[in-house]
Amino acid sequence: MKNYILILLSFLLFAGSVNAQRNCGSMEVLDRQLKEDPGMFERMQNIEKQTQAYEKSSHLGQRSVVVIPVVVHVVYQTSAQNISEAQINSQITVLNADFRALNGDLSGVPAEFQPLIADSEVEFCLAKQDPNGLATTGINRKYVNKSSWGTNDDVKKLSKGGINPWDPTKYLNIWVCNIGGGILGYAQFPGGSSATDGVVIGYNYFGTTGAVSPPFDKGRTATHEIGHWLNLRHIWGDTNCGSDLVNDTPTHNAANYGCPAFPHYSTCSGTPKELTMDYMDYTDDACMFMFTQGQKTRMRAVLDGGSRGSLAGSPGCDAPGGGGGSCGTPTGLGASNITATSATVSWSAVSGASSYNLQYKANANGSWTTINTTSTSYGLTGLTASTTYNTQVQAVCSGNSSAYSSQVNFTTLSGSNCTDVYESNNTKATAKTIPVDVNLKALISTTTDVDWFKFNTTSAKKNVKVNMTTLPADYDMKLYKNNTLVAVSENDGTNDEQCISNNNSSTGTFYVYVYGWNGAKDASNCYNLLVTLSASNFRTDGSEDFESLNPVENEFLAWPNPAQNEINIKVPFENQITGDITIFDVTGKMIYTQKLTGSKQSSNFKIDVSNFENGLYFMNWKTNTSNLVQRVIVTK
Repeated sequence: MKNYILILLSFLLFAGSVNAQRNCGSMEVLDRQLKEDPGMFERMQNIEKQTQAYEKSSHLGQRSVVVIPVVVHVVYQTSAQNISEAQINSQITVLNADFRALNGDLSGVPAEFQPLIADSEVEFCLAKQDPNGLATTGINRKYVNKSSWGTNDDVKKLSKGGINPWDPTKYLNIWVCNIGGGILGYAQFPGGSSATDGVVIGYNYFGTTGAVSPPFDKGRTATHEIGHWLNLRHIWGDTNCGSDLVNDTPTHNAANYGCPAFPHYSTCSGTPKELTMDYMDYTDDACMFMFTQGQKTRMRAVLDGGSRGSLAGSPGCDAPGGGGGSCGTPTGLGASNITATSATVSWSAVSGASSYNLQYKANANGSWTTINTTSTSYGLTGLTASTTYNTQVQAVCSGNSSAYSSQVNFTTLSGSNCTDVYESNNTKATAKTIPVDVNLKALISTTTDVDWFKFNTTSAKKNVKVNMTTLPADYDMKLYKNNTLVAVSENDGTNDEQCISNNNSSTGTFYVYVYGWNGAKDASNCYNLLVTLSASNFRTDGSEDFESLNPVENEFLAWPNPAQNEINIKVPFENQITGDITIFDVTGKMIYTQKLTGSKQSSNFKIDVSNFENGLYFMNWKTNTSNLVQRVIVTK
């Protein structure tokens, strides 16, 4: 059976009083967002694969410092909530000290943990130019007649009275408001929607001066939440003796509060000394001092070519016009005429530019190759087949240069028979529009490559069938209508895949998501994809049926939750008679597996968990047409 890379998803199990204990809402928000966004789980899986590959790579030495532009959205009702510029600046100062290991209290780290201290080589600046290239202070203020915001992301939405985020590929958005409910702050993990990306901090836990409230008055709430935003987990893994996916942090049995005396021993196996001074624990501001080397690597994975890689090329920290001159930042950067060994990179002309500096590198490399040219296009040669390349361009004017443009990526061909590899289409946001009733050839060239396609139905033809054939490797497929998952096809090996969606009551945009199972890929051979629309329903054997078909129920339930000795499950057999139920722990280890036989009318089963240890588990139900996950907690 195919294994899943399980991302740690859980409810926030350890909450405390706002007067004495830290309370972060990030895991609660993650759980909600996963339920609301069907594609987020898969995006997080892909990010986790990229992180693991980065951790194993040979590029973990000295990196260039990444400077992240920050915009602070102050949403207030009272004068106290409308925090001062001095309070905002004090927070930026704390972030630059904490993420560069320059904080004065670093000496509080015990001697045996000092070798773990990491300079993350990440810095922050208040934005100097906004998304339109206009000058800004990096601070937005808005009065609202609302006493508290909670964790439902309304503060991030203009339609709900809040402030929409600036482009999250170029800025870290921080909303400062009265969250309420005892929550100090919360962050969105990489992989979430761009419409809500960023960090929310309570106005009295932001910075070191002004309205701040002890013991959370030293700016560490923002350090903690930005750690989440850069893909760090709580150090105890949000369950008893859980994993934070970092190798050099000791196993914690639970969150620590206040200021524990050193040494503080874990009750987990081996009773290790806990790293209570880590920023990702729950201790008071005055008692957290450090990130570890492993945490640094995990953060840098999303910044060095990962899901937040575009921030490195953002012009947000530069004054408009590249430092005050007349040289604007180039726009319209793109790649065309892509072959296995070459590509043409072009961009829009900048008024007053005498030349341009084009930089490019393979995604896995740490150093750029720079080419100066007077043209607005350049032909790159000598490239490696089936390789993703990063590009960015800078305008050079008399006496000054612009900031580099946002980074644009492309992937070289494999020398295969694909007429179009459709790159870059690795996200739903970059899905390629394809025609219907046309047989297409596309390529999965690397272990992290995926393909997203989109098409529209018509009022006359609302039923959809997608066939994927001539598979060179174990590829699978999912079909979405807008944001709703409507069909899954995950056959074994190189068997053909098919997704069908009937009884669509309205026209809409459909998305096809193609991915290699467990990193399957073939850089030399393409697969075929064919989208067919019909006015009548499709049978599951692929033919057309003029009788209506009932929609498939897609219900996977587990109760009670939390459970003690036994769990009841209800599984959707759909048109199958067998399926596999598998249970994994939070580290991805398979704990239980069983093949179940049933039908739509006989789909309830019981599982004995009396021998399970307390903690969080993931139940996976898989048939030829279903692939579903439920989270369950066992407590005794």
